[in-house]
Amino acid sequence: MTDRLDIAFAAFSAAPEATVAVLAAQEQSHGPRLKDLDHRSGGAIGHALAAADFKGRARSTVEVLAPAKTDIKRLLVVGAGKAPELTGNDLTMLGGYALGQIAGRKCTSASLIVDIDDCGGASPAEAAAQIAAGAVLRHYSFTKYLTKKPGAGDNGEGATSGTDALTRLVVHCAEPDKARTAYTRHQAVANGVMLARDLVNEPANELGPVEFAERVKELEAFGVEVEILDVPALTDLKMGCLLAVGQGSVRPSRVCVMQWHGAKSKRAKPVCFVGKGVVFDTGGISIKPAGGMEDMKGDMGGAACVTGLMRALAERKANVNAIGIIGCVENMPSGAAIRPGDIVRSMSGQTVEILNTDAEGRLVLADVLWYAQERFKPKFVIDLATLTGAIMVALGKEYAGLYSNDEKLAAEVQDAAKATGEKVWRMPLDKAYDKLIDSKNADVKNIGGRWGGACTAAQFIQRFIKDTPWVHLDVAGTAMDGAKSDINQSWGSGWGVRLLDRLVADKHEKG
Repeated sequence: MTDRLDIAFAAFSAAPEATVAVLAAQEQSHGPRLKDLDHRSGGAIGHALAAADFKGRARSTVEVLAPAKTDIKRLLVVGAGKAPELTGNDLTMLGGYALGQIAGRKCTSASLIVDIDDCGGASPAEAAAQIAAGAVLRHYSFTKYLTKKPGAGDNGEGATSGTDALTRLVVHCAEPDKARTAYTRHQAVANGVMLARDLVNEPANELGPVEFAERVKELEAFGVEVEILDVPALTDLKMGCLLAVGQGSVRPSRVCVMQWHGAKSKRAKPVCFVGKGVVFDTGGISIKPAGGMEDMKGDMGGAACVTGLMRALAERKANVNAIGIIGCVENMPSGAAIRPGDIVRSMSGQTVEILNTDAEGRLVLADVLWYAQERFKPKFVIDLATLTGAIMVALGKEYAGLYSNDEKLAAEVQDAAKATGEKVWRMPLDKAYDKLIDSKNADVKNIGGRWGGACTAAQFIQRFIKDTPWVHLDVAGTAMDGAKSDINQSWGSGWGVRLLDRLVADKHEKG
């Protein structure tokens, strides 16, 4: 990944860097560390804050240049809001916001002083770790293919690379040793998010199905068991739907199977995550309009999330057995491509009439989900896919659509979404939608007409779900070019890694 930020933890007494950001809470906006700095400056800092009417409100910042009688060249006082009301996600976002403020100034290293008490009930160490994780996530930028690195921005929104760019952040807190330990888990999740972002941001000429599989193999270094299924293996498994999508491309399809055996009990049923990995989607014979087609390099955002999640679970040694499976294909028009009107046979044995070759992601999922259930008999299965433009019409780029056949699992995902700020909205499954995808010529057709496109797509996928508890997340609006946030300014968001890691941690790890 690009532009790593080195995080260190230090006691309040440690000498700060030349650039310092102090996190100050509302209604206690002059904490002990800020008061100490103000005392050393002869009251200059306090006068500056009073002149700016600084109250510690969230997302407010006052900059003081070279405060008197200190070695600080630039002091940023950053409002944190009301400390007792801060959630874990608020702390993560706060770290990202503070990093954005720091990165907008020219410095290669900086100190971040957590001058807040009672962070929503979190221990000082945990609060510092969550703030640091937010800073790391905000620092991410994808500059791999730039031969001339940009310098730092001037407003906190700019690039974080270049000769003047921030590379080291020292977090000053009450319990630095404990914070360093707590940060290990958050760092693992952040690394998973950034891996997912890297994969989504990669151009399709560099990341085809084979190359994607090679990146997945790198997870073996973290203890993930990886198996790559090539075209002959997929043919033997009779994955006719998935293979049909990729048959128009010169780049062979792959299915990647990742297994993390972390549960203490070897007999514990695994949880399973499946991702759509269309590395580039032209639409096939039903070709897309040229405008914006370059964004279809991100049509593998679901697979990227699953890959990042598996790294996060393995790196933090999650006490769970987890399966990640992604179907990697390229959807291209050619003399070998599938045509509208073709009928293909899925691994389940059901036949599918292809009416639109641009409704290809559900074909990939049909076979991979069936394979996951047949082979692993999981406790539940969650799939993620940049599946439909219709979900963006319904929900924009703020929410992913959630479809489920199981109320308990759906509620667990919704709880994790609330905790991490990766928003989901429950959408309907209904037998009425089945009528729209019934085919006269096959068991099912792959589109259901103009109306309710995200719902008919989910209804199609449900036909390949057995009795397994299942959630489908349509992430077309959130996985790429989504709504920017304090912890993400990247085109590829890595959406879903934090949410699903939280789901596993809160509900499915055994003590």
